[in-house]
Amino acid sequence: MHTEALNALLAAHHIVVIQAENPDGDSLGSSLALEELLGNLGKKVTMFCRVNTPGYLHYFSGWDRVVDDFPRDADAAIIVDTASKALLEKTLNPANTAQLSRMPVVVFDHHTTTGDLPFDTIDVVDDHNVATGELLLSFAEAAGWEITTAAAEHMLASILSDSLGLTTEGTTAASVHAVARLMEHGAKPSEVETRRREYMRKAPDILAYKGQLLQRISYYLDGALAVIHIPWEEITEYSDRFNPSVLVLDEMRLVEKVKLAVAIKTYPDGRLTGKLRANPDARIAETVAGYFGGGGHPFSAGFKVYETYDTVISELVDATDKALHAKD
Repeated sequence: MHTEALNALLAAHHIVVIQAENPDGDSLGSSLALEELLGNLGKKVTMFCRVNTPGYLHYFSGWDRVVDDFPRDADAAIIVDTASKALLEKTLNPANTAQLSRMPVVVFDHHTTTGDLPFDTIDVVDDHNVATGELLLSFAEAAGWEITTAAAEHMLASILSDSLGLTTEGTTAASVHAVARLMEHGAKPSEVETRRREYMRKAPDILAYKGQLLQRISYYLDGALAVIHIPWEEITEYSDRFNPSVLVLDEMRLVEKVKLAVAIKTYPDGRLTGKLRANPDARIAETVAGYFGGGGHPFSAGFKVYETYDTVISELVDATDKALHAKD
């Protein structure tokens, strides 16, 4: 039991739950679960994310309670699904950083990437969990917290999102057992999946855009590395309705000879982000992301840098080549 984290949360009155600036199903589901779990303990909970919740995540009940105004009266914080400064760049302005430095900050994360946050944290981290939602369930059970149907549903949605319906390589027997326990608390996978499918419906122009992306994939290292570039103009046009990276990354991994699929987005401020997905016979996503100061899992990772696109491609090819040869 993580006694220090538990004591810090029990002593707090107003807890802010912080998501990274690339919110996904795991971070949102975990935030909503914490809102329910801690709310049942009489705590005031504010869910904060500096980036608006994208439309394809609106199947999570309560997504609209996430705010982008940092609460000045919060006396404790939780950061979910990351411990990376690079993924909290807008959040960590001087005022917010100063406030976070004066309060206990608990990190719930299933990535083991070394944190570089500019303040002390109480880390509840275990990469044996396929999602942060799975980690939260174990923590809540050990703490003896009431797990309502609403909390169970949010944790279930978190697990199903990050594990792609319990199909990813990181899914374990413990993950399946966690889902079973959440079902015993009233969560229903069929209801979560029905809502998700409704929001995952694609408009005709989104499907046409997916076709364009598939035609633009570039291959390197004799086909072992597949890369798609998503410029800012396309991010602004499509990302609220459907994450362009998610549209094609799985198909890219299914191409013959591909070991690593990477989606690179470019932003007006010179920032580039990379989303990496590795196949089971490679397991190099975390290693390659680490060359850029990022991290994640052997199968799924990401990074953020400020370099030109051509420079990043050159470094990506080199990093992937080194990672593949290191496994030989």
